[in-house]
Amino acid sequence: MINKQKLYSRALVSTAMILMLASSTGAALVYITNAVSNTVSVIDTATNNVISTPVGTNPDRVAVTPDGTKVYVANAGSNNIYSINSATHILLKHKCL
Repeated sequence: MINKQKLYSRALVSTAMILMLASSTGAALVYITNAVSNTVSVIDTATNNVISTPVGTNPDRVAVTPDGTKVYVANAGSNNIYSINSATHILLKHKCL
């Protein structure tokens, strides 16, 4: 069983990091992993609309490319990585070795 306190702590740290990236790059979208629902929440900061994008099992980390065109999501439970096109929200799955 997953320790809920640890899970919430990780979510808060991930959220803080992503929000800092969004504000420092001036991006209009924020990406937050949701390990329990196996999704990534995409938040449009201009409208506060939220889109949930399904990804692999137990998404754990998010990284945004410097130009903001792609977001990479590492999934700890399914041992893979998804990239999300930030303009279209189309997913591409990548295998990990």
